[in-house]
Amino acid sequence: MATFISVPLKKSSEVDLVKPLSKYITVTYPAGEDQTEYIRAVEELNKLRKNALGRPLDKHDSSLEILLRYYDQLCALEPKFPFSENQICLSFTWKDAFDKGSLFGGSVKLSLASLGYEKTCVLFNCAALASQIAAEQNMDNDECLKTAAKYYQLASGAFNHIKDTVLSALSREPTMDICPETVGTLSLIMLAQAQEVFFLKATSDKMKDAVIAKLANQAADFYGDAFKQCQYKDNLPKEVLPVLAAKHCIMQANAELHQSALAKQKKHFGEEIARLQHALELVKTVASRYDEYVSVKDLMDKINRALTAAKKDNDFIYHDRVPEVKDLEQIGKAALVKATAITPPLSQKFTDLFEKMVPMAVQQSMSVYGQRKAETVNRLVGTMREATNLCNGVLASLNLPAALEDLSGDSVPQSIVEKARSIVEKGGLQSIEQLIRDLPELLTRNREILDESLKMLDDEESTDNELRGKFNQRWNRTPSGDLYKPLRIEGTNFRNVLDKAVQADQVVRDRYNAHCDMIALLCKPPSELSAAIPSANPTKTLQGSEIVNVLRSQLAQLEEIKKERETLEGEIKAVTFDMSVTFLTALAQDGAINEEQLSLTQLDKLYGSYNERVQASLRSQEELLGQVQVSHQEFSSLKQSNTEGHQREEILKKLASAHDSYIEISNNLREGTKFYNDLTEILLKFQNKCSDIVFARKTERDELLKDLQQSIAREPSAPSFNVPAYQSTPAAPVAGPTPAPRTVFVSKHPLPSLSSREAAIFYQVPMGYNPYPYNMPNMGYMPFQGAPGQGGYPGAPPAGQPYAGYPQQPPPQQQQQQQQQQPYYPQQ
Repeated sequence: MATFISVPLKKSSEVDLVKPLSKYITVTYPAGEDQTEYIRAVEELNKLRKNALGRPLDKHDSSLEILLRYYDQLCALEPKFPFSENQICLSFTWKDAFDKGSLFGGSVKLSLASLGYEKTCVLFNCAALASQIAAEQNMDNDECLKTAAKYYQLASGAFNHIKDTVLSALSREPTMDICPETVGTLSLIMLAQAQEVFFLKATSDKMKDAVIAKLANQAADFYGDAFKQCQYKDNLPKEVLPVLAAKHCIMQANAELHQSALAKQKKHFGEEIARLQHALELVKTVASRYDEYVSVKDLMDKINRALTAAKKDNDFIYHDRVPEVKDLEQIGKAALVKATAITPPLSQKFTDLFEKMVPMAVQQSMSVYGQRKAETVNRLVGTMREATNLCNGVLASLNLPAALEDLSGDSVPQSIVEKARSIVEKGGLQSIEQLIRDLPELLTRNREILDESLKMLDDEESTDNELRGKFNQRWNRTPSGDLYKPLRIEGTNFRNVLDKAVQADQVVRDRYNAHCDMIALLCKPPSELSAAIPSANPTKTLQGSEIVNVLRSQLAQLEEIKKERETLEGEIKAVTFDMSVTFLTALAQDGAINEEQLSLTQLDKLYGSYNERVQASLRSQEELLGQVQVSHQEFSSLKQSNTEGHQREEILKKLASAHDSYIEISNNLREGTKFYNDLTEILLKFQNKCSDIVFARKTERDELLKDLQQSIAREPSAPSFNVPAYQSTPAAPVAGPTPAPRTVFVSKHPLPSLSSREAAIFYQVPMGYNPYPYNMPNMGYMPFQGAPGQGGYPGAPPAGQPYAGYPQQPPPQQQQQQQQQQPYYPQQ
């Protein structure tokens, strides 16, 4: 009686996890101990998959432990790597567990670039192997019964988990074995079998009949539900349905048997007989319909003995009325089983290979936080640099501090000398011109990388569209155009960045062209520089004046503000804070990360005081510049004005402005060079991403083409046709030897309708003989011409005579006599 259903394992194709995951780690994480450890963990993961899926598994706890450990690792891995068709594109191929394939093609399989699909299939195998281990247990042993119940409940929970998650985990229709209807039925079957194990345990322990009856009735209920779910579906092997029907009847019979014992204890002898009769009817039904699947001989004998004894006692002693089955009180139910909740880790020996790696949600939050931090730093530093440039511009327009140093009117001011020396030390015009010449080459390199990346996407998308047009609905994979949308948006953003960079490069060139003459003058020797500056009448009378001292004091304060800004800029850039702990804590507590709120709060703590210091510096500068402009007006009114003095002052202003422009242009060009070099690395990563996804799509395309070819080969090569009546209902067999089998084929020409006698004659003619020769109405039958040494068929017999050597039909009168003597239906 103890026939239990087990589920076959799904089979998977080999997948190389090392290359794509190691590539992602190398690109994402800096070189060091962590990167090396992550790559080593990837290799261990690949070995674990091969152990779990790449070899036959024994029906043993250790094999299930390997599968559970791999499933747990997939669950731990999923939030830490961006598995998708347009990022880490790993295609997993699995075959349908219940499909055995056909002569011309393999079994049904599905390939998807989805880690959720891999998890689903691995969990299916965990449930399947658990059902196999449970079915192998010795049901006469107490410990084995406990083990079987545990594994059936685990299998039920796993199948139920797949039912709830499979559609959200897959982007396409799943294979029949993992569709919600199938795994839902399997979950019920496993739960019913677990309940049956508890019934066997209760029977073995000789518990009270009332308890055993309730356990059996609950098991019958579970089997009935499973039977109803798969009764009109063709998603499980054909052997499952009769076993479920038989088990439903058997468990009901057991419930009635034990409830009859309870009725006997209560001296309800009529009820006892009614329940035993019902139980006997149920097992007879099983014996007559499902005997090849389940044996009920022992149970039937037990019920028969009990019924015989009960009837005998009731007939001779009690004379209790036997009620109808419909009038009997319903037997109670007691469910002692429950589907095991699937909450990783399921393995007892699980250790996360990527424990140190933070989840993708944290990585993404860290990335956005890094951008917010960079924007905050750039804003504060940019504000200070703009204020410094404004200060330098205002002082240059006032010819300060050169005007205070040029009171003699015939020597080069010391500030101009220092500016000239600074430019020469930085490389002068040559360094700027070299940087300007390098920019177009860097720009061209980046454009070529971007164009090549997008061309790969265009070529693959074009091929995908051609095949979709050719196969129409059969080409059932995600269109490349939809899949590449994020990459194309990213590519468009890169192109816009390059276009803006070109505009910025032109602004820098225009500024350089506007100041290159003065910069070149600053690069000349001191004697040539002095000769190029016009002389003016001396203004020595101002050297000891109070206004000069006031201006010098104000300029000194401005220089102090500039130095403070340089120090402040260094402090702002040096601020660091590890937000990963904050994000991990939020993810653990809330299950999600409110990145914006957490980041803005932390950035305000880190840079709030610096922002106040920057604003104070701006206010101090604004106040000082106002004082400088007032003092300069007074200073200018005291100076003796003449043409030479104006010319000299204008030259000194241009030289001071040229120095400031040189410093700014140099910084801009170096930032531009760094920008292009950094962008090259980013574009190379983008190119690798495009290359990886195109390669994965090509692999998927080849697999799909192969499946389509097999599918086309399995299809019938000709449309359906109506079989002639004489082939579907042949004449009654006649006495004589059984004719040799013949090959049936479909002729291009329709066969003529035959009478019953003609049909009988038709089935007696030799193979290869044609009684209806076409286009030869007046020709006689020709003998068959065989190969040399081979006997041929005889020619046609004379009219009205039978063929020699073949059993003949008896005369019509004799046929009637035979029919009267041999009735068609068997007689009692």
